[in-house]
Amino acid sequence: MTKKKVKVEICVGTTCFLLGASKLQEMERFLPPDLTGRVEVQGTACLGCCRNDNFGSAPFVKVDDTDVIANATLEKVINRVRRSLNL
Repeated sequence: MTKKKVKVEICVGTTCFLLGASKLQEMERFLPPDLTGRVEVQGTACLGCCRNDNFGSAPFVKVDDTDVIANATLEKVINRVRRSLNL
């Protein structure tokens, strides 16, 4: 049985990159053992979340093509991944 993988897209647009996305791109290195191999991390062009002067909420991360996390941190993303995997 293949374990489900959660897709994590990290916005690497200029604003997000400067406000922390550059560190989030390395999140696979910091995953807890139970999530190792179960998360697919990729950078993506601007998610468009900064429109309407929403710059203060960067960086943005999209999980499983549905949920967008504002002010994303490693902890927030890991918690969302755990919910997606029902852990």
